Amino acid sequence: MIALHSSSLHKYGLNRIFEFIKKAGYDGIEIAVNKNNYDTQNAEYIKKLSNEFKIPIVALHAPTNGSQKSVKHVVDMAVYLKCPVVVITPPKLTDFKFTRWLKKEIPMLRKKKHIDIALANTGGKTFLGFLPERALNNVEDLKKFGMVALDCSMTASKKQDLIRFYEHLKKLIVHVHLSNVKRRKEYSLPNEGILPLESFLKKLKDNKFDGALSVRVRPAELSAGEDDIVVKKLKKVKEFIEEYS
Repeated sequence: MIALHSSSLHKYGLNRIFEFIKKAGYDGIEIAVNKNNYDTQNAEYIKKLSNEFKIPIVALHAPTNGSQKSVKHVVDMAVYLKCPVVVITPPKLTDFKFTRWLKKEIPMLRKKKHIDIALANTGGKTFLGFLPERALNNVEDLKKFGMVALDCSMTASKKQDLIRFYEHLKKLIVHVHLSNVKRRKEYSLPNEGILPLESFLKKLKDNKFDGALSVRVRPAELSAGEDDIVVKKLKKVKEFIEEYS
């Protein structure tokens, strides 16, 4: 299933993003729930758009630097929308309370709500020159969390080999954020860049991966603001993914 992460076109309204997805022939949408965008927090409105455009919600991405409250809200949204996956960005290293809560409560929340709640790998940023910016962001912590949303660009940010990273975690991966790295810029179009996405997509196919491939790129990569070009680029990305998966 090929989906579009709504942050890829976040400067448009949510209804316009659904329009682009429909025109480009994608199978679904992943919605980035944003604290500053009320439409993305409104499950009833999202369901209305999903029904109107006949596009399923394949994942909800909880707000970055979230909280227990925001994660619970997004999980409840997912239940209402019959959305199978919730993606969480790892908390800041200093947010000890939230980190403890994620470790303890998420396994129980999965069972109670029947939702796959996955932790995304994130980049290699540090503070104080050597401490990682975010907790729960190495292979062992991701394994312990139990479910992973693999972000292709972020493996490059941490100077990790994408294929090797995938092999370590393949049994736990329930969702993929698909993008490339071009001219050292992360979240470039999947069909342009240095990452071995052809081999990666073939591996997913060989291993019968049945989760969503969610295209997550910077809006500039899709020429946001030039509507006809946006659709053309989205279609070209879809053709690339279909060729190798």
